[in-house]
Amino acid sequence: MGKRKNKIQLDKKKMSRASQKMGKAPGTVTYLGQREKTASSIKVIDYDDDGITEFTLTDIQETKRLKDQDPTSFIDVIGINDEIFIEQLGKGFGLNSLLLEDVVNPHQRPKIDDYGDYIFGVFKMLYLDKDNNLVIEHVALVLFEKCVILFQELNEDVFGSVRDRLRQKSGRIRSRKADYLFFALLDAIIDNYFLVLENLNSKIESLEEKVYSDPSSYVAQDIQQLKKEVLKIRRCVSPVRELVNRLIETENPLISKDTKLFLRDVLDHCIEINESLQVYREMSMSLMEMYMSNMSNKMNEVMKVLTIMASIFIPLTFIVGVYGMNFENMPELQSRYGYFVVWVVMVMLFLGMLIYFKRKKWL
Repeated sequence: MGKRKNKIQLDKKKMSRASQKMGKAPGTVTYLGQREKTASSIKVIDYDDDGITEFTLTDIQETKRLKDQDPTSFIDVIGINDEIFIEQLGKGFGLNSLLLEDVVNPHQRPKIDDYGDYIFGVFKMLYLDKDNNLVIEHVALVLFEKCVILFQELNEDVFGSVRDRLRQKSGRIRSRKADYLFFALLDAIIDNYFLVLENLNSKIESLEEKVYSDPSSYVAQDIQQLKKEVLKIRRCVSPVRELVNRLIETENPLISKDTKLFLRDVLDHCIEINESLQVYREMSMSLMEMYMSNMSNKMNEVMKVLTIMASIFIPLTFIVGVYGMNFENMPELQSRYGYFVVWVVMVMLFLGMLIYFKRKKWL
């Protein structure tokens, strides 16, 4: 009863969130997520081939200088449920209101929009928490000529390796422009999809063993939950392949030819991920068929044993029924050994039928 009540409350909350957007003009910044309102923050990493500077931005007005300054900037905006903050930040960078509307909408499907002076992308960041549960986080990226803005819901993310490469001057990231940083962030998101898929594969293998060894009702619930998780992941991941392809084919000078070569490698990863997801989707669907088949076989085994038991006792019941009629002219009732003879006959019938069923391999 308590779970049902919580579900009803959650559904009402979702409806109330969606209703906030109804009737409003396009471009209205309205947060449609379920997370509680928290203070937003801006963390900045300025870098070039010579050095790196990290700081937290306290004054939104300072964002104007970050847009066109000489060192490349990685601007990490954490927290998108403060609508006023996002609007002010968008004005500082001159971002389109339609873009800001998508930034604060966690239900927005992955997309790429080319605004000429900047490129905007929405993606879903998937990772596993400490309890090995799937976390889906809304992420938005804006590529300018000399900076990349990252909008994310939570402080937790998958970009630790990118930050480490910036700090340690590892690889080519410090010597490249903002478009390479955009690629590196996107690559980190997509690479983490593989970890999620590995976890998904482990769940499928575990459920396969349970389906064969112990096909209980709890296993059916786990299979159903797995199918929902596969569909959820597929909805988040599948569109990314087309989006990366659009980045490769774009003629916008913000993305150089060299970076497009790296994006082709990301495209290969997307193709592999989509193929794996298709396989996992089919496997999750076949798991339920296997479960139903095993349950049917188990039921057939039970019915076979009951049928054999009934077949054995039918002739015995017939004999007992005949001699239980107590007619006066039944000669066996007057026989001194009649009772024992009937018992011998019934035991012989019982043993004979057991031997027959055994030879037929029905037992």
